[in-house]
Amino acid sequence: MEESLLCQWSVFRSLLAILQWWGFNVTVIIMNKWIFQKLDFKFPLSVSCIHFICSAIGAYLAIKVLKLKPLIEVDPEDRWRRIFPMSFVFCINIVLGNVSLRYIPVSFMQTIKSFTPATTVFLQWLVWRKSFDWRIWTSLVPIVGGILLTSVTELSFNVFGFCAALFGCLATSTKTILAESLLHGYKFDSINTVYYMAPFATMILAVPALLLEGAGVVDWFYTHQSVCSSLVIIFSSGVLAFCLNFSIFYVIHSTTAVTFNVAGNLKVAVAVMVSWMIFRNPIPSLNAVGCGVTLIGCTFYGYVRHKLSQQLPGTPRTPRTPRSLMELLPLVNDKLDDKV
Repeated sequence: MEESLLCQWSVFRSLLAILQWWGFNVTVIIMNKWIFQKLDFKFPLSVSCIHFICSAIGAYLAIKVLKLKPLIEVDPEDRWRRIFPMSFVFCINIVLGNVSLRYIPVSFMQTIKSFTPATTVFLQWLVWRKSFDWRIWTSLVPIVGGILLTSVTELSFNVFGFCAALFGCLATSTKTILAESLLHGYKFDSINTVYYMAPFATMILAVPALLLEGAGVVDWFYTHQSVCSSLVIIFSSGVLAFCLNFSIFYVIHSTTAVTFNVAGNLKVAVAVMVSWMIFRNPIPSLNAVGCGVTLIGCTFYGYVRHKLSQQLPGTPRTPRTPRSLMELLPLVNDKLDDKV
């Protein structure tokens, strides 16, 4: 009886973790799109900078004030030699994601982001000369095919937004790969990752945002009708972006590897459905098929990686290539590396 109750609680906790992860993730994406499209605040660099500031403050409060997570100490030299380069790529990744949202629908952007496993494997093979099992390469075929079909049939196709999302995938892959070498020896969770990287990212992005978008933001303040309510929404998106990191940490420690992979792909489908219900962007049937094929390919890729990771000791293992999600995943946590 006690074991049955424990099992039921475990299932309930996993389901709750997945639902709150979906909720935060989809809400942040929809809010960012709403800010660009409905509030006419078309400044992705400024939005990203606000997110970094909110995340830096939130991580400081969570670790230093509320003591929700212990601080992982990093040598001062390593902060500049290791953390700063990672923060630079981290910054580019977030900015490109917001830039793509500025120009293309959420459904298209989310589908392109699912291309990350392919770019990760390709970069590791091309630059780092790592070899991969043939099953890994086979699992990438539906991902690439689905992306091509979605791109060809997208009615709201925008070259700049498409390129931003695609280069965002490359930035995500680069971040994941560099983490293996630059952050070697540090077991970061999502909150400590933000604690160290968000201040650097803010410092990196503040000047470009001021120079490129400062005048436009000032004009927006003078011309927009409901500035106060709009600022509440903009800063709320930053707070929710930080909360997303807690949800990621919770779901990682509450689910299995296969569940995490499937839930991640279903999350994309949820984001596409919710965005369509809110923004009513047209989605042709072939476009929906392409998105579905991509998600199935991502699920198959995660399954193949999981099976290869279960090989017996002594069996050659495929290099681990985690699939990053859009918003601030922990980079070198052992349990995450088995899951993503």
